[in-house]
Amino acid sequence: MSVQAVHLRHRMSEGYLAPQHWAKRSAFAALANHGLGGYKGCMRVLGIDPGTIKLGWGVVEREGTRVRHVAHGTLRMPKGELADRLVYIDAGLTEVIAAHAPDAGAVESIFFSKNAQSAAKLGHARGVVLLCLRRAGLEVGEYPPSTVKRAVVGRGRAEKHQVARIIMSMLRLPEAPQEDAADALAVAVTHVHTARFARSLARAAR
Repeated sequence: MSVQAVHLRHRMSEGYLAPQHWAKRSAFAALANHGLGGYKGCMRVLGIDPGTIKLGWGVVEREGTRVRHVAHGTLRMPKGELADRLVYIDAGLTEVIAAHAPDAGAVESIFFSKNAQSAAKLGHARGVVLLCLRRAGLEVGEYPPSTVKRAVVGRGRAEKHQVARIIMSMLRLPEAPQEDAADALAVAVTHVHTARFARSLARAAR
């Protein structure tokens, strides 16, 4: 079975697409313009929580002051060499980007880890993620986990299950997402708020 076929099977079983977004979206694909301060009207963001075993992704959309959920899911990498898992990440994210046409990407940045090997593997995964986003022509924001938690929960040391519950409430989901997908949605929400703030600053500076 090809990497793309395996990914599609996982995405269909583990992902979640809001009913109002089942129709293919294309009208807002070209709204990104001149970085964070240039979005007008609708803004769609793909958030990613990188990993070499599981990778969470989540898509949210802002219209005016309202942030809505579009879709989320988890890529579960097959067992094997790191290089093969990185190829899987590339194929899976390429499919997600094609399916949901985000205007921007947001990625959780590397945090300090006592395990150098784990940190190195995470760095490889983030590299592939950043490549996929930039290759698609997307603006990319990077946020430390503590910044994301403060933006969503209100404190930088919140637990993962707390983030998942807040995201469920904030985006009016029928159930809490899996932790990796919840973190990805939280990163996307953080980027939306950051972009809104940057746009306000840009207007004030004129």
